[in-house]
Amino acid sequence: MKFLDSAKIYIKAGNGGAGCISFRREKFIEFGGPDGGDGGKGGDVIAECVQNLNTLIDYRYQQHFKAKNGTPGMGRNRSGPSGADVVIKVPPGTEIYAEDNETLIADLKEPGERVVLARGGNGGFGNAHFKSSTNQAPRHANPGLEGEELTIWLRLKLIADAGLVGLPNAGKSTFLAAVSAAKPKIADYPFTTLHPNLGVVRAGDIDFVLADIPGLIEGAHEGAGLGTRFLGHLERCRVLLHLVDATQDDIATAYHTVRTELAAYGHDLETKTEIVALSKIDALDEDARREKAAELEAVAGQRPLLLSAVAGQGVDTALFALAREIGRAEKHEASENPEPAKPWQP
Repeated sequence: MKFLDSAKIYIKAGNGGAGCISFRREKFIEFGGPDGGDGGKGGDVIAECVQNLNTLIDYRYQQHFKAKNGTPGMGRNRSGPSGADVVIKVPPGTEIYAEDNETLIADLKEPGERVVLARGGNGGFGNAHFKSSTNQAPRHANPGLEGEELTIWLRLKLIADAGLVGLPNAGKSTFLAAVSAAKPKIADYPFTTLHPNLGVVRAGDIDFVLADIPGLIEGAHEGAGLGTRFLGHLERCRVLLHLVDATQDDIATAYHTVRTELAAYGHDLETKTEIVALSKIDALDEDARREKAAELEAVAGQRPLLLSAVAGQGVDTALFALAREIGRAEKHEASENPEPAKPWQP
């Protein structure tokens, strides 16, 4: 399935049905009177968060969604049925924006969450609604109201507990493939990863989701390389694992390049908990490892982990470090939000 994290669609709620103008005309009924029924309500357009979806690819092939109109009222005081709703199914982590792509309408994170995006128009009153002692034979009825219509943006931000960042060819996809069942593309040239990949990782008794995004290069916030398009998928991560290629000639520049791009992107990515690791250490001897590690520690302000996903060195240490930070973040979030949000009730 092709990965798509942004889509623009048009939605239209159903119009309300018109009220009916009718009079009771039956044999032996001297005073029939008005009996026109009300029109039915138009259908709503509803967005629902569902499991087992991780892309918005469905909305590349269909961009228009229209709910059914309400049925007009009928004689004998029969009201028209309401129009059927349209439910737009989106994966967890989907944000819904207005047409300006800036005004947030809803943020659907948990499966089962629903939000009404466009409400159907109310049905019109039939002439039976207007009868009174002074107007016993009304000959007018209301038309149904039009349903709401708007253009919206769907923007997916993957929900992962930890994220991998680094320059292209830093070993991110190799690490993800080594610790999970994910099968990202791996090759010996930059930008082999063209879209984010997710993998479920187990560290002891703790399971968490690890996200791998395409590598960043200098000037990514200005559109260089693949730009910062995929950095949004790291906004929900609790911790970042920053991989620095040990075979780089200038370790400090490699580290600062990624940190600069995270800070330029904003959205508090630069303030997230970061674990720094020196990758591909199997390509260096002991003296070179110590020299590179000391250089990275000097610029990062913390002692880096030493790992090689290919050789399996230091992988478990990195996983347990990620699990520990995720656990701390969960406890902090629980203390700030002691009461879970109540599920939506139809």
